[in-house]
Amino acid sequence: MIQYKRILLKLSGESLMGNQSYGVDETRLADYAKQIKEIAGMGIQVAIVIGGGNIFRGLSGASKGFDRVKGDQMGMLATVINSLALSSALENEGIKGHVFTAARMEPIGKLYTKQDAVDVLEKGEIAIVSGGTGNPFFTTDTASALRAVELAADVMLKGTRVDGIYTADPEKDPNAVKFDDITYDEVYNRGLKIMDLTATTLAKDNHLPIIVFDMDTAGNLKKVLSGEPIGTIVHI
Repeated sequence: MIQYKRILLKLSGESLMGNQSYGVDETRLADYAKQIKEIAGMGIQVAIVIGGGNIFRGLSGASKGFDRVKGDQMGMLATVINSLALSSALENEGIKGHVFTAARMEPIGKLYTKQDAVDVLEKGEIAIVSGGTGNPFFTTDTASALRAVELAADVMLKGTRVDGIYTADPEKDPNAVKFDDITYDEVYNRGLKIMDLTATTLAKDNHLPIIVFDMDTAGNLKKVLSGEPIGTIVHI
């Protein structure tokens, strides 16, 4: 049984690398497109935000001497590249993905407005919102929470390479314990780094639930939306 009518799917740019050290892995991208097509075919309205860490991350650029504002702008452009790649992969699957940009960038993408994105969603097509918030010093997690709230999404899905939220990094600590569900306050009190504080606060203040799950396992997106107990849900 489908639990949600409209979702915001946050995809990791780094996950798009697959087994590569940089850029976009075509196999991983095609798998994402197939999973998205599957849930869209179930009648779920899908908006997507993708990170840009597989190409350029503004914060790491700043640590290497880039001006922080320019570095963040470079990161925003990286998210546009990933969004165009996903749009192309969706078209290969026979589904239309519209790329919106937070700053004016025609003809690469259409300037994002809530109403235009909602119109796309209500036609059963995919709205891919790129360019972050359009401002420096904000992460794509914050952009995801913002777009989810703006578009009145029922839930934000954070697709990662880890199958949920743990007490510690499970890739570094074999004793880390997974949460099936957790409150926003507990995330903050435990200092868990699932998203930056701005994104977490925005989601909490607007009663937006977040599900963190492993997107890299084929079929997991449909399982999450069908109510199967995978991943971790964050709630009030």
